Amino acid sequence: MMVQRSILIDNFLRRSGWENAARSSLAVDASFRQYARITANKKTAILMDAPPKKESVSSFIKITEHLESLGYSVPHIFAKDIDFGFLLIEDLGNETFTQALSQKVDETQLYQSAIDVLISLHNREPSEVMPQGLKSYDYNTLISEVVLFVDWYIVNLFGNEFAQKIRNDFLGIWDKLLSEISLSEETLVLRDFHADNLMWLPNRDGIRKCGLLDYQDAVKGPAAYDIMSLLEDARRDLKNGKADELFDYYCGAFPKFNRTKFKKIYNILSAQRHCKVIGIFFRLAMRDSKLNYLKHIKRCWRLLEKVSKSPELKILDEWLNANIPEGKRIGHLKLESRKFDI
Repeated sequence: MMVQRSILIDNFLRRSGWENAARSSLAVDASFRQYARITANKKTAILMDAPPKKESVSSFIKITEHLESLGYSVPHIFAKDIDFGFLLIEDLGNETFTQALSQKVDETQLYQSAIDVLISLHNREPSEVMPQGLKSYDYNTLISEVVLFVDWYIVNLFGNEFAQKIRNDFLGIWDKLLSEISLSEETLVLRDFHADNLMWLPNRDGIRKCGLLDYQDAVKGPAAYDIMSLLEDARRDLKNGKADELFDYYCGAFPKFNRTKFKKIYNILSAQRHCKVIGIFFRLAMRDSKLNYLKHIKRCWRLLEKVSKSPELKILDEWLNANIPEGKRIGHLKLESRKFDI
């Protein structure tokens, strides 16, 4: 199958005018997609290889073309083969926000540029910012995500019998919490809006300084989601007090909205995402052998514990303390006869 796919890629590149281009693999992400930088005649582009049985490029194409029409920095699509799952897209370089920060680019400057993108999106009319046919980040979707916490994390650390025993109680808590979220004021939610998916493009102007990646799962949902995803990053810590400062920066652009209500929704979505991500990271380790994601579990727990202290999440905090005492939240798992500490 790998040989066949390599031949298909060669044919796609030839049809796209990149025959005999050099290829170098890029780091894989949490999906089944693979990426390579291709080079020919001193030009570069990125090859996206998304096996159709595992991934679809259709959503990426739809959201890319929509965001590009609105003036945001997304990789332009040069060529596509939807049937076989190949795209040839613009190379935005190597400087993700994470890499820019390692090169001592100012954290405030970077994050404000990302928030400026969200401010721009959220200031637009919903009919303009959301393409037709966009799925809603509704109750069923949020529930199906948060239950990954039980089905992967709790199962693997505490056993299936314990997980099944407490699953309904956990879902009951989230039924109550998600009923507090109003989906009536929906906007475009990019969904994985964090430092590893943002590119620093300092030679561009305004909101185009922040390049966007990995938005193919975009939905319509609460405006609080993406700003929360940025400031409550499972992969890196912001400097002390920086998240609050940046939250204020975002809120300052919307002086008429109900900040108390917005913060409540932000907190509930934050706890939902941290539970989901803990579950996903365990799934990536156990199902896909992507063990590097386990290094983020402690940070996810710190973030979950912190937000659970907010008044609207009291029932979740009580449930966590009763069922997963603090000393048992970080443990080990066995994978292929090896033990991994987290």
